[in-house]
Amino acid sequence: MIRVGQVNNLEVVTLADFGVFLDADEFGTTLLPNKYVPQGTEVGHNLDVFLYFDSENQLSATTDKPVAQVGEWGLMTVQGVNSTGAFVNWGIKEKDLLVPFSEQRGRLKQGQKLLVYVYTDKASGRVVGTTKFNKILDKSPANYTNNQQVDLIIAERSELGFKAIVNGQHWGMIFSSDVFGKLFIGKRLKGYIKTVREDGKIDLSLQKLGVARLDDLSSKIIEQLEKQGGFLPLNDKSTPDAIFSAFRTSKGTFKKTIGGLYKQGKITIEKEGIRLV
Repeated sequence: MIRVGQVNNLEVVTLADFGVFLDADEFGTTLLPNKYVPQGTEVGHNLDVFLYFDSENQLSATTDKPVAQVGEWGLMTVQGVNSTGAFVNWGIKEKDLLVPFSEQRGRLKQGQKLLVYVYTDKASGRVVGTTKFNKILDKSPANYTNNQQVDLIIAERSELGFKAIVNGQHWGMIFSSDVFGKLFIGKRLKGYIKTVREDGKIDLSLQKLGVARLDDLSSKIIEQLEKQGGFLPLNDKSTPDAIFSAFRTSKGTFKKTIGGLYKQGKITIEKEGIRLV
């Protein structure tokens, strides 16, 4: 079955001077222009191509990789606005993605960067984008456990911190007190469930909680010390950025962890860094 707005693996059925025709199942065939055809392509070969409808509503193929396929989020830039809505850079040279006015949470402006969800409009069959995420998220119960690792996409900044999309299904909040490292709209990273409240709202952490967090970091530090010949140029005086770059953790957690390793006699803390005993 052909999936418009996604990458499909299609068979080459005809060679032409201007490209190759691909078997598009219920759509018949679709042309892949020469500029996208890999060298040495022959009839019977299969190619991974992204399928979309062009301005004349004809099925088109490209080997360009979209920022996001149908069912995915992506950070996109508004290229222009007309009477229909805003058009954002989808990563496809021949086609920008329409975000209709009805799918905009606040009017979009040219040059604006924002997170967009790509979906197929059931009424028109067109692939479009939306910034109204509430109709997509929190449609199922948040059955998470504390300290469970989850996939996050940073979606919005708020007065409280950052709102994030959890496993593509739910809203979650990273409070300012739990933020370390550089977060920005569209960033994808791993996080942990801090708590699921009675009202279903989810609090998030960027690192494991409690003893599990320290134990996990202890193992990572020892492992890195062994790889680096027993010495790392990091200690309790290092900058938060340097610590985050090395271990993706906060300076406070790092200090507690190396303090514990020192008390256990596993490391020494020196002026220039830490050393494995």
